[in-house]
Amino acid sequence: MIEVSAKLVRGHVFLSGEVVECIISFNHPVATAHKVSQSHADVFEGLAWASAQIHCQCFTDARLPKASNSENVGHLTMANTALGSATGDNAKVEFATKPKIIFCDLRLSPGQVRHFIYREKIPTDSPPSYRGQLVKYSYKITIGTQRVNSPVKLMRVPIRVLPLAEAVLNEAGAFCNETTEELTPTNPFLEIRQKEKPIDLALESLQNITARRNSNFYMISNMWGKVARFCLFKPAYKLGEDIIGTFDFTVATVQCMQVSVSLQCEEETAMDPTKQTRIITYSKHHEVCLGYKYTQLILPIPLHVTPAFATDLVCLKWRLHFEFVTSLHKGLNPPGADATSWQAPPEVPIETMVWSLPIRLYSTTPNHVTQGVQGVAVHKLVIR
Repeated sequence: MIEVSAKLVRGHVFLSGEVVECIISFNHPVATAHKVSQSHADVFEGLAWASAQIHCQCFTDARLPKASNSENVGHLTMANTALGSATGDNAKVEFATKPKIIFCDLRLSPGQVRHFIYREKIPTDSPPSYRGQLVKYSYKITIGTQRVNSPVKLMRVPIRVLPLAEAVLNEAGAFCNETTEELTPTNPFLEIRQKEKPIDLALESLQNITARRNSNFYMISNMWGKVARFCLFKPAYKLGEDIIGTFDFTVATVQCMQVSVSLQCEEETAMDPTKQTRIITYSKHHEVCLGYKYTQLILPIPLHVTPAFATDLVCLKWRLHFEFVTSLHKGLNPPGADATSWQAPPEVPIETMVWSLPIRLYSTTPNHVTQGVQGVAVHKLVIR
């Protein structure tokens, strides 16, 4: 018996363009008892070969038109890979990296363990992990091994891939072009400065984009007058942040009784001529604001959602969806300073006004997501 285990070095979350590192271990555990007639050769356990590769599978809704094979990513290895990946009628292998041979003819004595490191870079233009209503993208590291004259055994390790927006890549590229070598004579006593990796530059650009404060004010009105003035302190956010804004009702000429704000993603298919769209709500802020002069909005962004991205199949956008409940009833006006009590009217005619504000949602550091969204640390497979 041989136990195969796989452990991801830096967690199960990665950015597009990042290198995946996985420690694959092969262990021959010591049996509780051995037969006396067992020969020296029978004590050893052996495997003919082992290899690994990364698969990205795409699942589409059955009601969507099927894409032809020519629409798949051409510069990456397709479904005819060494380690097959299970697909259905509405599933296809979006891409698969080239298989890497881990070893050939491995023999283990009782109690012996061999460790191997599998490294593979995720393409920068690959789609992110996404579980939508119309389209799903799923990533797995497929590890295959085989005994002589035995069927192939497969172990699949799920990983999550976050997208890097084009704006982040462009800013990182511009920063990389600005860093040129100095023309001063080299000093052998100075420490040689190591060049930053492209993924580190991308993370720095991501931090710069999402940290910029640029307050935007929006006057919200309907056909009867002004409802409120809303202030959003910045338009770009990353996973795990809080969306913070303020409402100013001192400028209102129409009474606002309630306000609801929802964080929504808008999923639109690109391959369907009818442009099917799905709206998914994640977090919501609701408040009864009758009589308020000011109030604030704090809306958390979950770590398990997917930032905005676009592929040949689907386009994902994010927005804040507002619902204002207003009324022109005169009995809602606040009483004067000399009034001792106020009784609400028994019936109030209301109107509901909706408004959507697009926002930009980016990825964050993989370690931050790994700490917030726990995954399986070690995956195991037993070969008998």
